[in-house]
Amino acid sequence: MTQRRQDPMAVHMFYLTITGMFDSLVFRECSGVGSESDVIEYKAAGKKDYLTIAAIPGRLKWQKIALKRGITDSGEAWVWRKMVEDGNVEKARKNGSLMMVAQDGTVLAQWDFINAWPSKISGPSFNSTSNEVGVEELEVVHEGLKRVKPGGGDLG
Repeated sequence: MTQRRQDPMAVHMFYLTITGMFDSLVFRECSGVGSESDVIEYKAAGKKDYLTIAAIPGRLKWQKIALKRGITDSGEAWVWRKMVEDGNVEKARKNGSLMMVAQDGTVLAQWDFINAWPSKISGPSFNSTSNEVGVEELEVVHEGLKRVKPGGGDLG
């Protein structure tokens, strides 16, 4: 039996698309793409009445998507966050996609999420004696995430 070698995908950037807001904000770093379940442990009787600890899944939690990029003149993420700051959370809730993109622009993987809103945004730390690029961060919470490319397997 011959197995096909699968190398890890080399990522170049991430695109964030929010329905009705913006098509593709570009980010260089991304974390928090996934889900987890609380673990509920309980005592159970096993073979020959030995006591064992069994585990079952509890509440499902979606991780916050954290994105970082060099600050640009684009203000779309700040406009989206302002909706929440002004108390318009229902208006701010949007569906969207996160795409992992190769250097040649090929979308390597994509995750779609629902009912997302920006829980945090922050601009750069300022230091005029440094040659570093200013970095802005965006944190997005959501109510469901599904990997749609490649494979279509659900996360969670």
